[in-house]
Amino acid sequence: MDQPINGRVVVVTGAGGGFGRLISQKCAALGAKVVCADIDDEGLNETVAAIRDAEGEAASQIADVASFSDMQRLAATAVDRFGAIDVMVNNAGIMPLAFYRDHAQAMDAWSRCIDINIKGVLHGIAAVYDQMMSQGRGHVVNISSIYGNFPVEGAAVYGASKAAVNFLSDSLRVEAQGKIKVTIVRPTGVPATGLAQGVINQEASIGIVGQHAATLFARYEEVLANQAPPEILDKENIAYFSLDPDSLTDQVVYAINQPWGVSIAEVTVRASGEGFVL
Repeated sequence: MDQPINGRVVVVTGAGGGFGRLISQKCAALGAKVVCADIDDEGLNETVAAIRDAEGEAASQIADVASFSDMQRLAATAVDRFGAIDVMVNNAGIMPLAFYRDHAQAMDAWSRCIDINIKGVLHGIAAVYDQMMSQGRGHVVNISSIYGNFPVEGAAVYGASKAAVNFLSDSLRVEAQGKIKVTIVRPTGVPATGLAQGVINQEASIGIVGQHAATLFARYEEVLANQAPPEILDKENIAYFSLDPDSLTDQVVYAINQPWGVSIAEVTVRASGEGFVL
């Protein structure tokens, strides 16, 4: 059966690994023509090679989302190679969780967070806007976070950056309604994507777990020690506590794989037993 995504040109930032790589591969497997972007040349080449090895279509472009000129070149590459930009997935992001008292250690990472998580999404939107409007249709998918739902301690800058993503997204939806679909994706904790590597102070995760802190931290220790109850690691069990990248990515691709007249505006995907409070 033909899929709506088949033949669409999908641009993905942060495609050199993690979540971005999975989005790129899954879109290509359904017949999309994928343009992969990242600052990591080696990771980018691995993503494109994997897609081509699976007989998918992919191109690559080194791009720092914090640079508007880089994003303009990315958009030009997509049009030059495939003739259109149907979907823009603003996926690149970092998560430098830290308390205000950590400012001496965190300031550089916070500044980079603003450049990537806020400016990067703005640059991605602006880089494809004219092309999508001239085509008469397009779809922008912005990766936000449950951290953007409400301010908590330990995530002032990261949470603010994701709240900004929500504002940028809804503003685009209002301005371009009937021409550009907009989807906001709010992932919960997905450890296997590697995003947690950017955390400055591990204790700053207290904001997302709240009153469940003691239970969840003990659960993570059980997992690391290979002593976790099997049900919390089983996706078929209601107690499943830590969302895997495949399950989350499937929902992103599902939002993309819709007829042009159907827009999934927002999606939050959780592990049913995760215990996060946002």
